[in-house]
Amino acid sequence: MTGVGVGPGDPELLTLRAVRVLREAELVFVPVLDRHVAEGDAPPGRAEATVLAHVAADRLRRLPFALDDRGGVTARRERAWHEAARTVVAALDDGARSVAFATIGDPNVYSTFGYLAQGVRALRPAVEVRTVPGVTAMQELAARSGVPLCEGREPLTLLPATAGLALIADALAGPGTVVVYKGWRRHPELVGELRRQGRLDDAVLGRGLGLPDERVGPVDDADHDLPYLSTLLVPARRDRRGGKL
Repeated sequence: MTGVGVGPGDPELLTLRAVRVLREAELVFVPVLDRHVAEGDAPPGRAEATVLAHVAADRLRRLPFALDDRGGVTARRERAWHEAARTVVAALDDGARSVAFATIGDPNVYSTFGYLAQGVRALRPAVEVRTVPGVTAMQELAARSGVPLCEGREPLTLLPATAGLALIADALAGPGTVVVYKGWRRHPELVGELRRQGRLDDAVLGRGLGLPDERVGPVDDADHDLPYLSTLLVPARRDRRGGKL
């Protein structure tokens, strides 16, 4: 089983290896919101829409996950993880020799694939699990905004907004670039901390990266209607060209 990073949403951002692995896999699993499945209305998720540019629809299989559950490790989330793992194992037991799981961004960076891999390993320890790296949202935002992520000896800190404001504040007080994922519900708090530390003017916000409705620009104090997969980039304080190498 291979977890394949398909980037933030633009089909052109898949690596050559990712496209090859997806096309060679007998089945390609994609995440879908379990609530939509239960309601009988499951539109294609971002990973599925991206993969469809490279793989025929009849080779795709949807795996429901509690993607909108923000309550931590809830019973609903654990149930979805277990069911997804059982579905993949059943496909392998039925004779599938190679399966792939498409995940937005990179499979080793805040990805659902990690939970799926743990479940599959628990049921079938002999299954070999591999990953194919993908372009992350912070890389795409840096490219779209023209802001280097790190130079010289600058540190680069990546945090989910769910880690809490204290950790984010500590990172912002440091010398390097800070990237915050999933900041939609905590946007006012983040804006307040950016202002308090004098880093609001340089910050860049990315919404819908890689999608037709992509928006990249300064942080808007009044804009609180953000998508879940929003990305905040706060560049390092730089007063000269280049840093210590």
